[in-house]
Amino acid sequence: MTGFGSSSPSSVYLPHLGEQTKARFAAQCLHGPSGAWCASFLAMQPAGHQVTWDEFRAAFRAHYLPPSLIELKQREFRALRQGDMSVLEYVQAFIRLSQYSPEDVNTDPRRATRLLDGFDPTLLTHLGRSYDSFNELVDVAIDMEHRLRQAHEDQQKKRLASTPPSSPSQRPRVEYQFPTHIYYLEEPPQQEQYSGAEQPMSFYSAPPSPPAPMPPTKSSTGYTCFKCGKAGHFSRTCHSHQKTPGSVPMGKGKKSAPKMGQLHYSQLEQVPEGEPVLAGTFFVNDHPTVVLFDSGATFSFISQAYALKHGYEIIELKQRYHITAAGSSISTNHIVRDLCLKVGKESLFISPIVLPQLGIDVILGMEWLKQHKAMIDVGSRTVQLRSSNGTDVIIHVPLHKHVSHTVNVAETQTEAQALAKIPVACEYPDVFPEELPGLPPDRDVEFRIDLVPGTAPVSKRPYRMAPDELKELKTQAQEHKGFIRPSSSPWGCPALFVEKKDQGGKRLCVDYRPLNAVTVKNKYPLPHIDILFDQLGGATVFSKIDLRSGYHQIKVREEDIPKTAFSTRYGLYEYLVMSFGLTNAPAFFMYLMNSVFMNELDKFVVVFIDDILVYSKNEKEHEEHLRIVLSRLREHKLYAKFSKCAFWLKEVAFLGHILSAKGVAVDPSKVEDVLNWKQPQTVTEIRSFLGLAGYYRRFIKDFSKIAKPMTALTRKNAKFAWSPKCEEAFGMRRNF
Repeated sequence: MTGFGSSSPSSVYLPHLGEQTKARFAAQCLHGPSGAWCASFLAMQPAGHQVTWDEFRAAFRAHYLPPSLIELKQREFRALRQGDMSVLEYVQAFIRLSQYSPEDVNTDPRRATRLLDGFDPTLLTHLGRSYDSFNELVDVAIDMEHRLRQAHEDQQKKRLASTPPSSPSQRPRVEYQFPTHIYYLEEPPQQEQYSGAEQPMSFYSAPPSPPAPMPPTKSSTGYTCFKCGKAGHFSRTCHSHQKTPGSVPMGKGKKSAPKMGQLHYSQLEQVPEGEPVLAGTFFVNDHPTVVLFDSGATFSFISQAYALKHGYEIIELKQRYHITAAGSSISTNHIVRDLCLKVGKESLFISPIVLPQLGIDVILGMEWLKQHKAMIDVGSRTVQLRSSNGTDVIIHVPLHKHVSHTVNVAETQTEAQALAKIPVACEYPDVFPEELPGLPPDRDVEFRIDLVPGTAPVSKRPYRMAPDELKELKTQAQEHKGFIRPSSSPWGCPALFVEKKDQGGKRLCVDYRPLNAVTVKNKYPLPHIDILFDQLGGATVFSKIDLRSGYHQIKVREEDIPKTAFSTRYGLYEYLVMSFGLTNAPAFFMYLMNSVFMNELDKFVVVFIDDILVYSKNEKEHEEHLRIVLSRLREHKLYAKFSKCAFWLKEVAFLGHILSAKGVAVDPSKVEDVLNWKQPQTVTEIRSFLGLAGYYRRFIKDFSKIAKPMTALTRKNAKFAWSPKCEEAFGMRRNF
């Protein structure tokens, strides 16, 4: 019930209920002290007054989350340091407390920087550089903690095996102070019914005291465990960390042997051809999730990266699991508690074991399938499950080859090997070259730069570059594939490097702002994204094709080549192909793509610049449609980047939206900026926010009415005064 006190109204999302009904529903969920508060609150209402959900929620927050408590939690978050916590404990505390101070973590880089600042100083020196990705930092920190622990144990083993135990004053200082306590659960928790008696008050409760670490003891063998102090073993084989404080004192009680299990496939692509694999996309905790039904897996599993990405609480258990996968063994004792798998109107709960480097979001293994009395029919591709209330649920799972043929370039298989496994696409290997074969062919469409009359050539000094950038500049200038050449043009804009988002490395770009300022703007219309999706009704199968360096597949008109000149430390160069950063480049490329796919547009093809979506009502149609599209690309010598393509999908992320047979939905990963947006302080900031939020206005009923108080502040001569109505309108962004 703590969700009622959170900042997100989506914690009770019941759109089919009226406001008064929502409040009554919430009141019925409260028991114990919170139930007594609720009864008192309702008794104080005027006779005949029906409490609305907003009134109920505001009163609940005022009682259980007063401003003083929020301020206290904010101070606690800003003072948070790792101390003697493990990395995992620290990350979970960070995620739990950060909800009270969203302005401190409103972007992924800021979130990562704030987490990095709180790490143990010694661990921090090993982590080194700054991180733009929160998940990457967590992954590296967990791995580094493990490596430091392993190195310390190995060093201790060698030292103690070769010399007698030294006195405490002679022992070298351990560089990284590993956590002396961790909280554990006895077993993977089962689904619990909320009573309402304890949780709201837990905001005021102190955490349980950790068990005191046991003093180290000497042994005749010459070494002791630095965790439990017992003789004859090292910490890596110590079972004392499996004891639960409060139930079995550490160092006492019966030791629990690890449970053994196996996992057949950690990647969908590992499945041999013809092997029936039941996999599909389902909603788990309201997130689209790739789920594999695998009766060959002993337990259920979840990818560590996926769990951290969605902020799921990772719990450490007393019980350890040794999992054999692909000939190697993994030991773990982490789970995620009670995830909700939505199947139709039914909710099924999972408590999967967390595994690193798992290429599938969630795997449902035999233990879970047996619990739900699963009946798997490979022939009809269905799974029948028994829900907790005794209702039978039947799930239809599509064929593996049509579940998701996506490409992960980090896999060991080559692109050619991966392409050979994809129906239809495998017939067009020439459309997916590893590099562009050279200059594009002569086409009717050439990029042209028309200048404002009377414009004189513009030339700017080159930007200064770091030594590594100069080295990269020289390399790219030499390996230009014929796309650039030395120039003696009177024009010249400065070159610079930007980081590639998809595969790392640096992309050579040119700051064409001086040239763009004197270029006549091309009025060729770019399609509105909302209109693009109007034709998708009834589509159930999708493929997405991304062109390789799309702009470089159009030549520049000969007389306009000198205008593309760019200046560098090593001289002046000019482009023979369309370059990134030129003002009219999107319009020219859109014109080319429309001319190529004119007969297919709005029938089974959507094109937005260099992104192509193929959609069909069934797999038979999709085979024909995909073949037509790839034939068009081959005919016009247009080339795609295989590692960024995806084929035979039931659900696809495209242009910031999630497309499926259910329709069009917002891509959760794309609205993070809207959710984390700080309160606007100026008219310009209001315009920026409304522009970004308005991109998804089709998903928000009465968006214009909701945004009206903020829109009024953008009018000419309007006084900037942030009113409660503005704050209410701004808060509606959380409905995303």
